[in-house]
Amino acid sequence: MDQKSFELLANMYHEIKEQLSEISKKLDKKADKSDIVRLENELTPKIQALFDGYKQHTDILERIENEVMKQDEIIMRRVK
Repeated sequence: MDQKSFELLANMYHEIKEQLSEISKKLDKKADKSDIVRLENELTPKIQALFDGYKQHTDILERIENEVMKQDEIIMRRVK
């Protein structure tokens, strides 16, 4: 690798490192711990509600499956 290519890569690395540092500082200013706690407090009940809905849906599907199995048994007895 010649000297010019090396210098170009070194400059690009330095610029990218500076930009990442600036981005990190901006994120640190905006996302403090109170924001994280607020988000957790807002999201936890919503996630719990989604889980409860999923559980109810699964329970209903199991009941339907059991009823279908009962009906299937009745039909098979009549056919014999």
